[in-house]
Amino acid sequence: MKPEHKLYGAVALVLVLGIGAYVATKDKKQDFAAHTADGKAADLPTVKLTKEDAEKVTKFVLKNKDEPEVVLEKKGDAWTVVKPVDAPADAQAVKSIVENLEKIEVKDVIADTADVHEKYELTDATALHAQVFKGEEKVLDMYFGKKGGRGQMARMAGDKPTVYLVDGYSSYSWAKDLKGWRDKAIFDFEDGNVIAAEVENKNGKFSFTKDGESWAAKFYKRGDDGELGKGKAIDRFDAAKVKDMLKAYKKLKATDFAADGDDTGVSTPLEEGGVVRFTMKDDDAPKYIATLGKTNKGTNRYLVKEGDPTVYIVTSWAADWATAAPEKFQKPEDKKDGEGEGEGDD
Repeated sequence: MKPEHKLYGAVALVLVLGIGAYVATKDKKQDFAAHTADGKAADLPTVKLTKEDAEKVTKFVLKNKDEPEVVLEKKGDAWTVVKPVDAPADAQAVKSIVENLEKIEVKDVIADTADVHEKYELTDATALHAQVFKGEEKVLDMYFGKKGGRGQMARMAGDKPTVYLVDGYSSYSWAKDLKGWRDKAIFDFEDGNVIAAEVENKNGKFSFTKDGESWAAKFYKRGDDGELGKGKAIDRFDAAKVKDMLKAYKKLKATDFAADGDDTGVSTPLEEGGVVRFTMKDDDAPKYIATLGKTNKGTNRYLVKEGDPTVYIVTSWAADWATAAPEKFQKPEDKKDGEGEGEGDD
């Protein structure tokens, strides 16, 4: 064999061996990757919903750490809290988690053993457990735990202990207490459409009427016998105070709700709080009526609105109008010349 032929054969052998080694190494890398967290992508659970599927969701069962379990159900076009109370749900709060279902996505495997569940706050006592239903079909059953430098930790419900890294989950939207899911809206009206208002409490009754853009006021003082006296004009009446009262009530929302057993005082408002009434344009009688009782915490008060048995809690910004004395609707008294000035320099 000629020398050049031997050389060609040696080169060919090296190439064959090199290609074989490359293929073997590549296969080993692929096999290794298939058994690592990055290589498990094909085995990651799919939890992200399409917009169409998310909009078909009809029920949420949510358990946030040690808070009571909350069940939200869609009835017709409206969402309702059905557990632990029966009450209208906050439509925007529910909309937020429905939309978030389109973003939650499992990205990686963090661990395969249950002994890290406490570390990543994925136990029943530390996680947000979300069950989501589309009719009778459960489309999500997942625990969401700690969020740290690596991201949001989560696990699927059931026997498999795997801890996953997920993207898209909004704890702000999901991790609420009961009051966070309830509809807190009490009143919603345009203050420009109010033509009359009344405030009645232990001090007496205030009557405000609107003529064009001007407000007139009368105060009926309550006597020691509890009866109302003759209506009289309010000295130094400040119409701007009526407008301030309307601002406080036109979009009135609760901060919380009465708990079972609370002594609310809403059944005796003239002793404990007061009653506020608003009459709208084209109406002959008050349409929006708020009855306020005792204070809850600090200056917040219990409130019920006409036609709704729910006992709300509102801030003093609204509540203080119900307990007002005449001074609340008066302009400051003008100081006399020299009043309030010092006696002189030392």
